[in-house]
Amino acid sequence: MTLFLVVPAAGVGSRMKADRPKQYLLLQGRPLMAHTLSRLHDAFPEAVLVLCLDHEDDRFDASMVPFARWQRVRGGETRAESVRAGLASVAEQAAPDDLVLVHDVARPCVQVEDLYRLHAAAGEHADGALLAAPVADTMKRADDCGGVLRTESRAHLFHALTPQGFRYDLLCQALDAARAGGVEVTDEASAIEALGRSPRLVPGRRDNIKVTHPEDLALAGALLALPGGD
Repeated sequence: MTLFLVVPAAGVGSRMKADRPKQYLLLQGRPLMAHTLSRLHDAFPEAVLVLCLDHEDDRFDASMVPFARWQRVRGGETRAESVRAGLASVAEQAAPDDLVLVHDVARPCVQVEDLYRLHAAAGEHADGALLAAPVADTMKRADDCGGVLRTESRAHLFHALTPQGFRYDLLCQALDAARAGGVEVTDEASAIEALGRSPRLVPGRRDNIKVTHPEDLALAGALLALPGGD
């Protein structure tokens, strides 16, 4: 079986308020994307990488890609569109039961051990699996004016992380159905759930942070600087 790694990286990262998309911001002298791809390669060097980039992206440098088998795909305006484009690009290579792991380009700190455990769980469970971290903070629901409406129980609540892994045919079916039904897809698991399926939650490390805001970049840099961080 072939393992496909789909990395959507066509966004502009507007919340970073930077002069370039966040995947090209520097961490320890290297673009964030390079760290993320290196971490994936550490775990799955034989995988096929599908990198979804904006068609006008002129900052990308192929030297950031450590994989022997990889391809650049034109990404879409949304994450779901980018992932669908990535899946379509390998339609002639992929078997229905091949595994696809989708990982945020802005998560450079994911640990190899978590990648292995997610891969194993996604292969074992028919509905796929995703890395997730139990909610630790007190959760508040706001009203329309920004006040506290109520405190929500955090029991059984998880932060969805990536990678998220599913069989090729199931993920294609889920994303196609979501688009046809107008279902909002914020991650791949939400599309699978819309089919009535139940992906397995795989506990992951909390330091698998997503670089979204300016302060996240400094935190990611500190994590990568720790012994064994990169």
